[in-house]
Amino acid sequence: MNVEKYLERIGLSPKIDKTPTFDLLRKLQLSHIYSVPYENIDLVRGVPLALDEDKIYEKIVKRHRGGYCFELNLLFERLLSGIGFDTESYFARFWRGCATVPERRHRIIGVKIDGVTYIADVGVGSAAPRIPMRLEEGTVQSSFGESYRFERDAEFGWMLYELKDGEWQKCYSFTMEKQFDIDFEAASYYCEKHPSSKFNKSFIISLKTPDGRITVDGNTHKVFVGQELRYIEENMERERLVEVLGERFGLSDVGI
Repeated sequence: MNVEKYLERIGLSPKIDKTPTFDLLRKLQLSHIYSVPYENIDLVRGVPLALDEDKIYEKIVKRHRGGYCFELNLLFERLLSGIGFDTESYFARFWRGCATVPERRHRIIGVKIDGVTYIADVGVGSAAPRIPMRLEEGTVQSSFGESYRFERDAEFGWMLYELKDGEWQKCYSFTMEKQFDIDFEAASYYCEKHPSSKFNKSFIISLKTPDGRITVDGNTHKVFVGQELRYIEENMERERLVEVLGERFGLSDVGI
């Protein structure tokens, strides 16, 4: 991996001070989510994914594509460790919208700075913490108009809650066993190929903006400011979809 090229991909100077501080971690995560879209285009098109650092680097940095959590957080962790951060990968259950216990299908990153662990995550297309979260029980952590807190759960380890419509709701949970790249292969294959997977049916594309996010769901384009829907364009034809992907997400030549 070329760290300097990766920094340029996310809009940062390759000469940035690389001292592994929280301020740098925060800057890197924000720059990443504003520059690299969450997208499942290859899964929908049936293009096999390879959870291999070199191939993901070629896809995201050289070809200016995006990816989903198993790609995005793998590569982001490599960037962090290449800069000098102390990192580990964890396997999470994503609870939002689930009435029963969900499978583990989300990769996140633990980053230790001066004895404090933070959770970093650039692999969620919907609302999620935009900055690294201090792994601390009970403390409400608010930013960008959103509030989160960690609690300990007797069965599921650490549980991240989000404040939504005035109520605390489960977002994702994880335990702190160190995971290796091979540990995520089966879950990624499930997302790619299983008939019950939501990731291989229609396009899920999202990019955070400083004041909200832009999305494509299937053939519907939406623009959010905060959590408020400000624009919607439905039933896009292929030509218009290609145009939106290029103009709004920086995604071109994706074979749609």
